[in-house]
This record gives sequence, C-alpha cells and structure tokens, in this order.
Amino acid sequence: MNLPQRKTIRLKNYNYNQDGYYFITICTKYKQKLLCDIVGTGILDGPQIKFTEYGSIAKCQIEYMIDFYDDIKIDKYVIMPNHIHLLIKITKTDNGPSRTPVPTNSKISNFVGTFKRFCNKQYGKNVWQYRSYDHIIRDDGDYKKIWQYIDNNPSKWEEDKFYVE
Repeated sequence: MNLPQRKTIRLKNYNYNQDGYYFITICTKYKQKLLCDIVGTGILDGPQIKFTEYGSIAKCQIEYMIDFYDDIKIDKYVIMPNHIHLLIKITKTDNGPSRTPVPTNSKISNFVGTFKRFCNKQYGKNVWQYRSYDHIIRDDGDYKKIWQYIDNNPSKWEEDKFYVE
C-alpha cells in the first residue's frame, strides 16, 4: 500500500537540539475550541481567558513541564481556545553529535510529545493535532515580536489564523 509521504515543515539540516529560542504552536485536533473561551475583548475590556477543564489541565501540565526538563525553559506562553503558543529556550546542552538529529528525536519534539502525553492521560483521550509548528528565533527583534504576539493573541482572537466560530 502506498501511503502519502508527509512533508517535513522543519528547517532542513538544522540541529533542533542546540541552544536557542523557539516559538512552538500546538493545536487541538480539527482546531476544536476545547481549551478556553476568550471574553471581554472590547476596547475597554482586556481579554480574559476562561479555561475549560481541558485548558486547566493544559495549564497545569505547562507549569509541570517547567520543572520536568532541566534544559528547556518556558519564557512565555498563552493558551487559546484551540491552540497553545510557547516561547521556549533550550539551554545547557552539549549540542549532541554534529549530525542533524532525526526530527522526531529532537528536544523540541520530545518536549511537545511529553506535554501532549501528560495532557491526554488526564483527558482520557487524544485531543491534539498530530503535528506541532515551530519557529527558530533568529535574533532579539524576532524574540520581541513573538513575545508581543503571545501577549496580544487573546485580544486578537477573532483575527487569529486558527480562529473558528
């Protein structure tokens, strides 16, 4: 049987185990709004995130992940109705072998997989999309832009590319 080959969305020949900052997005399956509701998005109202049970579990797992990995730090995150954004830093690594690791064996893939597994165990089912998205932070300007994006994401929920009614 010929199954379609998945195209990699990873940067070719980049070692995802090396020290640096990364912007990660993890979506729910079928972009279902399971994690929270965004309320109060008017000009005078700051947006508030009202977590569902799924969102509360995800938040607890993110907090747990902060202590679970010694070499990965979460600088900032936001939980949206159907996705999560994380700004993470990989530190204190030996950068492993000089060859590029298999994408599924990278620290980022292991981190995301562990997070999803921990959540799914409490959910009693898988609610996450198979893949996650990552972006390598290239400089201070990129870092600041992503920091601001995470800050502003709840107030711009209806303009978000992951928005669904």
